[in-house]
Amino acid sequence: MSGLVALALSIGGLGGVATWLAFGPLAGMVTIWAIFIAWGSYFHNGADNAALKNNIVCGIFGAFMAAVAFIMMGVVPLGDTFTAPVWVGVTVFILVYASKVPALAVIPTAVYGFAATAAYAIHVGGEMTALDLSNPFVVISLSIIVGSLFGMASGKLSAILTKE
Repeated sequence: MSGLVALALSIGGLGGVATWLAFGPLAGMVTIWAIFIAWGSYFHNGADNAALKNNIVCGIFGAFMAAVAFIMMGVVPLGDTFTAPVWVGVTVFILVYASKVPALAVIPTAVYGFAATAAYAIHVGGEMTALDLSNPFVVISLSIIVGSLFGMASGKLSAILTKE
């Protein structure tokens, strides 16, 4: 079987499983769109063990920085016009500058985590300091882990399908 067909079958089949999980047993714990963002990021980062580590660590770091931005918006408001732009700017600066630390060096993946968390918080709400599934940081972090693992699984399944 060609590599592309194997990859399409693998991602298509496991994508169906991930969707069932996100809307079934894991509903409220993960979002399917954040799973697919992490899945794609895993492949973009090289689809190997280093990619798995970088995807999870950097994606969750980005999600954390978004949580910090939302917390700061509530704790230190700067007026309707400036609160969000200032705190997003400050936290994104930190996110990028932190890439000097090798474990946090994959800036695009951190940005995906930031964006997914911000989107979820804006559209669903929730409390960034809650230690439960009402916290967008928790839900997106779990989604990043699940998506990264599905990315790894689909790559391994694809490799098995291409062996003759």
